[in-house]
Amino acid sequence: MALLLLGILLFLGAHLARVIKPDLRETVIARYGKAAWGAGHGILSLVGLVLLCLGFVQARDAGGAILYTPPAFFSHITLLLMVFASVCLAAGFFPAGRIKVALKFPFLVAVKIWALSHLLANGESYSVVLFVAFLAWAVIVRISAKKRLQRGEATLPVFVSAKYDVYAIVLGLVFYGLMVWRLHEWLIGVSPLTMG
Repeated sequence: MALLLLGILLFLGAHLARVIKPDLRETVIARYGKAAWGAGHGILSLVGLVLLCLGFVQARDAGGAILYTPPAFFSHITLLLMVFASVCLAAGFFPAGRIKVALKFPFLVAVKIWALSHLLANGESYSVVLFVAFLAWAVIVRISAKKRLQRGEATLPVFVSAKYDVYAIVLGLVFYGLMVWRLHEWLIGVSPLTMG
């Protein structure tokens, strides 16, 4: 579990830099250049992600404590919620359609749905630690983004075209289909269709 916690700390810590110290990015860029910031942030994120993945597999193989046993039908709710999470995730990559405008921060919404839905289906200690950490991260970043909007330091997405909603729905459903078909099993080692 220690490796998992270290990975979470490094990965999410790198992505909380702007929240913890708002001027850190600008200070590093002013002193060392944009490339140095990008490289440092990227390396820290990558190392954190690798440690997080290795730590999760290690904790799963060690068999963590069962904190709760979800009812079997919760896995079906997770599968349903992940359709919406996949579309929200895809919407974050396109210019603004109605979905992006309505959600404001579709990537954060996707992370929240992903984390919450997986908490419904997984009661092992290592799973709970992982998903609670990501859920908390998304909530903290959303609160920070709202404050930045209020201070005029950020702007909301402005509607461009409804075609980007179609793109987001199609891409999201394709991604969801691939995850259910085989990708989740290949990456995580568990088929979502056999959970519960």
